Amino acid sequence: MILIADSGSTKTEWCVTDGVAPVKQVFTKGINPYFQTTEEIRIEMEASLLPAIRNLTIEAVWFYGAGCTSPVKKQIIADAISILFPVSIQVYSDMEGAARALCQRQPGIACILGTGSNSCLYDGLTIVSNVSPLGYILGDEGSGAVLGKLLVGDCLKNQLPGHLIEKFMSRYELTAAGVLERVYKQPFPNRYLAGLSRFLLENIDEPYIRNLVRQSFRDFFIRNVMQYDGFETYPVYFTGSVAFYYQATLREAAQSVGINIQHIEQTPMPGLLTYHS
Repeated sequence: MILIADSGSTKTEWCVTDGVAPVKQVFTKGINPYFQTTEEIRIEMEASLLPAIRNLTIEAVWFYGAGCTSPVKKQIIADAISILFPVSIQVYSDMEGAARALCQRQPGIACILGTGSNSCLYDGLTIVSNVSPLGYILGDEGSGAVLGKLLVGDCLKNQLPGHLIEKFMSRYELTAAGVLERVYKQPFPNRYLAGLSRFLLENIDEPYIRNLVRQSFRDFFIRNVMQYDGFETYPVYFTGSVAFYYQATLREAAQSVGINIQHIEQTPMPGLLTYHS
């Protein structure tokens, strides 16, 4: 049996499979080697993952995760996993996981819209081009974190219609001082902002909010997908909670820039199970 992980900044989905069908599925907090040490990751896995699969014999681990973009960061993950599972361990970026899950072994453009955002051009075997997402401060267009950032900024600068400001601040019991404290002084501000972005989905029929979300998605296409040579000729796929729940608005934004989305999956896991079967 093998253990497959798909990890974003907010949550990690683990699935044990016998190569034919899933045997056990577990969800834990997100794991990211940019924000966590090997020891912190080990503690999280030992507390949340290990008890759920203790009676299963794991023979190999395939880990696809946010932040796993360099040998150093991949090693942080591998070291943490190896303490608990002394087996063959393969660590890849979440982008590689999305490409394999969405495109399988065919060329295409694979995109992630979750807490963060990312994209790549995939030739059916490997990633051949990747526009750097740059994180939620410099990039991550269309992501939950950026949508939350735009929402909070417009709210605190009185750009939102008055009834929406009141509704938003009341819904989450927010104060300006509390938001600034949480964003600038507490850990994982991207998770916090992505959590606030749910307000946008709840009120997507409000014209101001629909335009805000649609423009952020347009920015994603223009600044990411349309940078790949021949982007018009490739099928475009999406995965991630933001892509899934906002898919009507996402498709509107895609059509406005001449892109046709082939398929949207909520999570890469079903595709990864197929890929590794």
